[in-house]
Amino acid sequence: MRRRSAWPKGRSIMSTKLLLSAATSRRRVLGISAAAAGLALLPFSAPLRAAARLAAWDGIALGAKVSIRIHHDDERVTEQALQSVVQELRRLEAVFSLYREDSALSQLNKRGSLIAPPAELVELLQTSKHYASVTDGAFDPTIQPLWQLYSQHFSKPGAAAQGPEADVIAARLEAVGLEHVLVSRDRIAFRRPGMAISLNGIAQGFITDRAIERLREHGIAHTLVDMGESRALGQHPDGRPWQAMIADPLKPQGKGQIVPLIDMALATSGGYGFSFDPTGRFHHIFDPHSGRSPQLYRSVSVLMPTATGADALSTAFSSLSPEDIRKVMTVLGGGQVYLTTVEGRQVTISV
Repeated sequence: MRRRSAWPKGRSIMSTKLLLSAATSRRRVLGISAAAAGLALLPFSAPLRAAARLAAWDGIALGAKVSIRIHHDDERVTEQALQSVVQELRRLEAVFSLYREDSALSQLNKRGSLIAPPAELVELLQTSKHYASVTDGAFDPTIQPLWQLYSQHFSKPGAAAQGPEADVIAARLEAVGLEHVLVSRDRIAFRRPGMAISLNGIAQGFITDRAIERLREHGIAHTLVDMGESRALGQHPDGRPWQAMIADPLKPQGKGQIVPLIDMALATSGGYGFSFDPTGRFHHIFDPHSGRSPQLYRSVSVLMPTATGADALSTAFSSLSPEDIRKVMTVLGGGQVYLTTVEGRQVTISV
């Protein structure tokens, strides 16, 4: 697979009832809409059954607003399911959050190593190594030093519009590379100085999958979870697929591409979610090979059986050509990728 030398990788948003515009980072709102709630990723179009009971919770997790609404005929089931999902969300926040200084990830970044790490952190880093391997390094959570570099550069008065100098980027890239991270059940350690990890390109999907597991355990058979990534559990209660809409980031109010979801997950990435400079040339997606932000696509959406996989791949594919994307999907055994090029052209890759 060809490695790109001038562009990069990262994350973004989807057009949903909760994520209302391309100016809103996909990290800002997480949600679950379940059971009889209509088309959860499109404006509601079906009324709730009279017998359905609502369990609701609003709060903050992973630095974002969280809204959870679960509808079910049995009030006891909804309350138990809601409590289970919230507990799991809080528990995993204490592992993956970059916003909390006491999280396992923050402690790893601060110390450079972590003894007896949480099992979920080990699992997610091992999963990250898998996606790093199949994408030839296009997915790599050790890009956090690049984020820090660009944030520091553009926060200075009179910062050069062309971004950090090439030699400064090259020096920072010495601290990038998941192959330089030791991962075992007993210990996680950085093998190079200055390394740091951000799991923003995969943790949202992982937590989405865990939310689905908790809901399934409580007998919820028809639901759609949207935690930055979207995953359907079963189909809509009336027998039709759940539906997601992928909007053009430059035309968020326009008609988007409708994707049916039945026991599948959809994740979308794009540089429009956050940029360091006013022009949007330097954004939150980084190519681990070049240290710069890719300009290939307005958005990349991936449909896969798990939100974890869809999340990681939508990040990685932001810096890969359609040909390389097809090769990766073939290796993984299939899936669908929806691309909106910088010119606005729609490209669908089905394997």
